[in-house]
Amino acid sequence: MAKYKIVHYINNFFSGAGGEEAAGMRPEVHEGAMGPGLALLEAFGEDYEIAATVVCGDNYFGENLEDATAELLSMIEPFKPDLFIAGPAFNAGRYGVACGTICKAVEKELGIPVLTGMYEENPGVDMFRKDLIVIKTKNSAAGMRKAVPVFKNLGEKLVKGEEILGPDIEGYLERGIRVNYFAEKRGSERAIELLVKKCRGEECPTEYPMPKFDRVEPTAPVTDMAHTKIAIVTSGGIVPQGNPDHIESSSATKYGIYSIAGMERMDKKDFMTVHGGYDRAFVTEDPNLVIPLDVLREMEKEGVIGELADYFITTTGTGTATGNAKAFGEDFVGKLKEDGIGAVILTST
Repeated sequence: MAKYKIVHYINNFFSGAGGEEAAGMRPEVHEGAMGPGLALLEAFGEDYEIAATVVCGDNYFGENLEDATAELLSMIEPFKPDLFIAGPAFNAGRYGVACGTICKAVEKELGIPVLTGMYEENPGVDMFRKDLIVIKTKNSAAGMRKAVPVFKNLGEKLVKGEEILGPDIEGYLERGIRVNYFAEKRGSERAIELLVKKCRGEECPTEYPMPKFDRVEPTAPVTDMAHTKIAIVTSGGIVPQGNPDHIESSSATKYGIYSIAGMERMDKKDFMTVHGGYDRAFVTEDPNLVIPLDVLREMEKEGVIGELADYFITTTGTGTATGNAKAFGEDFVGKLKEDGIGAVILTST
């Protein structure tokens, strides 16, 4: 009996090519299993083989989404796999976006079942959870051992066309998809049982979980702008030329703080945008469209604002997980407070 074929996708780090210094590597294909694929191969057993491993650097994929996807598809198709697995990416943002992107393309273009895995706060989860089955993992590779059996069970079901049950049963992340089914008890009976459990202080999980939204109470308005120090924060992806901190064009995992001391305006010779979610042509010519330094300097001279901070804080908003965005704010708010910032102008695109 012929073995079921799997093709596995991993990034530069998990292939052993290296870290950031190898993140620009172009797509490659290798026969057999490598890196985390070895653990998957062992778990799937003798009826399965990892026919090939495709590899791509995180930076190359993120900066060349269409080309990288097309190159990888051309490498995957000749093996005619029964299953495609990407990752798991754990909490690596760029890797998660790459895994989701290639899985979606393989499923659509090649008609092959796909699986990937990520930590729940990986930006790739929000981008692809409705399109793909994303196995829930820990936030680091230390969780690989627990993830492998879930990949095996779900992978076998996909290959054999068996029913995939709910996320809590199977171990994947909630997709926001409601499925009708016949329950053993009518709704009124189940409702009374839940009410009794709640009255007793017992655990009573809802059958219809609602989304959770982070509520932030607005602070008091600024009453005296003429004596207030202002800082600029942006999700518009403005960075110094060359992007020295390698802030991603989407699904950012980092932010930057850059000096504007002594500058009257943002100059295209000094600044650029890496944002991947809008037409960058106008901002490339005039970065003041996102960081309005020219106007704010005028307001500073006219006494409309008290003072402008000598730096701006920047990241890329498109695709960035709310968990990462919240962490950025919690991280740099200490600096804003230390510097006596009384208000922030938050610009987007």
